[in-house]
Amino acid sequence: MAEFVTVGTSDQVPEGEVAAFEANGEEVAVARVDGALFAFSDICTHRHCNLSMGGEIDGTTIRCECHGSMFSMETGEVIEGPATEAIKTYGVREQDGQIQVEA
Repeated sequence: MAEFVTVGTSDQVPEGEVAAFEANGEEVAVARVDGALFAFSDICTHRHCNLSMGGEIDGTTIRCECHGSMFSMETGEVIEGPATEAIKTYGVREQDGQIQVEA
């Protein structure tokens, strides 16, 4: 059973931004949009670029800067290719100024 692990502090993910963290050996990106947090794999399934490094957030989607693949940060599904495989998403919560990811 997965459990929540603290990956960082709330101030590390400002509104409209994404940051990379490590959770139980996995590269996880956390984004904040309209106050809500989204956690998902930081690795694009197309060419394994880091989504947190230059990824462009638009609403609840993120576009990989390498080749333009777009993913839903809510579900992980591919919105626009060239990627064909979804990214993994994680439960995420904020408690006492800490960001916790279910990993």
